[in-house]
Amino acid sequence: MAKVYVFDHPLIQHKLTYIRDINTGTKEFRELVDEVATLMAFEITRDMPLEDIEIETPVCKTKSKVLSGKKIGLVPILRAGIGMVDGVLKLMPAAKVGHVGLYRDPETLKPVEYYVKLPTDVEERDFIVVDPMLATGGSAIDAIHALKKRGAKHIKFMCLIAAPEGVEAVKAEHPDVDIYIAAMDEKLNDHGYIVPGLGDAGDRLFGTK
Repeated sequence: MAKVYVFDHPLIQHKLTYIRDINTGTKEFRELVDEVATLMAFEITRDMPLEDIEIETPVCKTKSKVLSGKKIGLVPILRAGIGMVDGVLKLMPAAKVGHVGLYRDPETLKPVEYYVKLPTDVEERDFIVVDPMLATGGSAIDAIHALKKRGAKHIKFMCLIAAPEGVEAVKAEHPDVDIYIAAMDEKLNDHGYIVPGLGDAGDRLFGTK
């Protein structure tokens, strides 16, 4: 069964407060999302495998640890997920970046992929799917399906704020995908917004309404 990790680090919680604040402008909002994504990337990579190599310090030769070369793929869900990409890449600059764009058909309510572009070596990579919000879970579920359909075997999902309903939906549909969250909020309201949440992450990141 999927594991759910909620980060309680003081720096993450401090920055989340200002991300939530209605008085935080677009520039500062964007910078804060970027910073929290970096802090979360530090935690989500905790289990990355290491190997020993021999190096020479100014004093002597020694064995020291480096990442074992596991390939990482970072996949933002368009459009709000883009706001988290640079923050993660600061710690993992060699990661390849794919993109998944989805919308729901207003009549059938089924997901429609309008854009999916992934690295060519999908089966060899560990993927991190990023989106600031996990509300109903629909977009996350569909994005993960899009990756699996193309051969992805190892996937994690990372978001800033989640509603319990969305977390349970993703766990039920993708029990092999661990979920990493900066804050678990109270619930969804009647319009599908997370309460207390932060509003529409895409609009706040890009200054649109």
